[in-house]
Amino acid sequence: MDNNTVIITEKPINKLTQLTLIIYILYALSVFAGITAIAAIIINYIKREEVQGTFLASHFRWQIRTFWYGVLWCVIGFITMPILVGFIIWAAAAIWLVYRLVKGVLNLNDEKPMYH
Repeated sequence: MDNNTVIITEKPINKLTQLTLIIYILYALSVFAGITAIAAIIINYIKREEVQGTFLASHFRWQIRTFWYGVLWCVIGFITMPILVGFIIWAAAAIWLVYRLVKGVLNLNDEKPMYH
């Protein structure tokens, strides 16, 4: 075993799995209160190093990408609101967000990485 190998015992991985689920819940709640997404992305970046080398790292990458692409689509929707396309973009972004959250939670429940 070299010095760069990360060994994670069962207890910390369970805590990190619970944290990952909490982050998914925070993103889901952001539909009603956007501030929860800010809390979730901050947790993602703070805890990112702790999940490296586990299947949870892919979930964190999935969550971070979901946040930033969600922000992008919301901004594009806002900008195109005067020509009424913004409402369609927001609706599509909402459906996309639900898909990303459901897929993430299902894979987390099965202890599967997001990209395989």
